[in-house]
Amino acid sequence: MMILKGNQYEDARGIITSNNEFDVSQVKRIYTIENHSTEFIRGWQGHAIEQRWFACMKGRFKIYVIKVDDFEKPSKDLPIQTYELSDKELTYLHVKAGCITAIQGLEKGSKLIALSDYAMGEVNDEYRFDLDYFINKC
Repeated sequence: MMILKGNQYEDARGIITSNNEFDVSQVKRIYTIENHSTEFIRGWQGHAIEQRWFACMKGRFKIYVIKVDDFEKPSKDLPIQTYELSDKELTYLHVKAGCITAIQGLEKGSKLIALSDYAMGEVNDEYRFDLDYFINKC
């Protein structure tokens, strides 16, 4: 995983959030995620060959990431990395291929933007696991 740190600039005219480090040339698809509840954790879902970038558009999100050792039968004790994104900066979390995520909105109305390097239906590369499959918990 990689954090692409964003910036925020404010003056009398308003606020600009930016991320000049993010090269979007690989992106083929963009969508948003909004959970209905802050208690709900969306996961585990991921891809063996597809990569994703996430940024918070509104509110705050916690994103849990696991690097998967075997997508057919992953080890149940894989370590979980935790990242928090906020709408205060346009910081992107780059989730590389071979990982799965669980996503939790931390404030009501939080909205996450997700970008992918494959178009919808271009590859058959979606893997899902029950939230309680892994011994280590979110």
